[in-house]
Amino acid sequence: MTSPQPDAEREVDFARWRRAVVNLWWLPLAGLILGAIAGVLFSFRGGQTYKASALISLGQPVSPGGVLVNGYGTNPRAVQQIVTSAAALAETAHRADVHESSLRGNVSVAQVGTATGAGAGRVTPLISLTVTGRHAVNTAAAANVLAGIVVQKTTAAYVGTKIRTFAVTLSHVNQQIKSVNARLQTTIAAEQAAKKLDPLQQLVVATQEDNAETRLGNLIAQQEALQQQLAFAKTVESAQVVERAVAVKASAHSKSTSLVVGALIGLIVGAILAVAGEGRFRRATN
Repeated sequence: MTSPQPDAEREVDFARWRRAVVNLWWLPLAGLILGAIAGVLFSFRGGQTYKASALISLGQPVSPGGVLVNGYGTNPRAVQQIVTSAAALAETAHRADVHESSLRGNVSVAQVGTATGAGAGRVTPLISLTVTGRHAVNTAAAANVLAGIVVQKTTAAYVGTKIRTFAVTLSHVNQQIKSVNARLQTTIAAEQAAKKLDPLQQLVVATQEDNAETRLGNLIAQQEALQQQLAFAKTVESAQVVERAVAVKASAHSKSTSLVVGALIGLIVGAILAVAGEGRFRRATN
């Protein structure tokens, strides 16, 4: 007894399928046409969408000794949790005038320019925050609101304390510089008037002027150091929005691609129906 040959059976199946498609040619053709129409309609269904991306620097806090201070605020994964939290979405929906449901699933976060090697730990993380929506103005507003929330949440309290301390100290130094300048002007005027006085009084006035100038120089040096420290804390240690979001048109469904895909799917479905209905067709014709 001979066993059936798989290749022969496969050839018989292919022949039957070809015969079914030829006999019921109108089914694949109808599927092709209907699929193409459905594909074009699907391309219109997508509508126009917009994307708005904000670029955020998470900042890198530094201790007084110059050592990097790591925390959740410098972890890019924390940003994803922040922007998808219910509280952040609710606040964004209110401030950007959008529905909270339209934000869910339409907010994405990606790290920009990830570094590797020994210097990777000293690179300030850059985050691209993207919002997708139907309206350009509201989409951009939502992205900017979320970026502001990220900056607020990820800037360490330690950095905020440093900034406030530097600002207060700098204000006091500025006041002292103003006071010393006024005193120096008085001393210079007294020195000019002291030319008619005896040498001892002239020496006293000159000594006061020298002391005032020395004091002024020290204050100016302190002022410069505080300005640099304050600028470093604000621009490097603090999280900040590097580039605000602007809405741009996202790539909608391509009509030509949708047409080809729809036509191909329709053709395949029509061919399957032809093969499945070939037996009934033969019985109906006999």
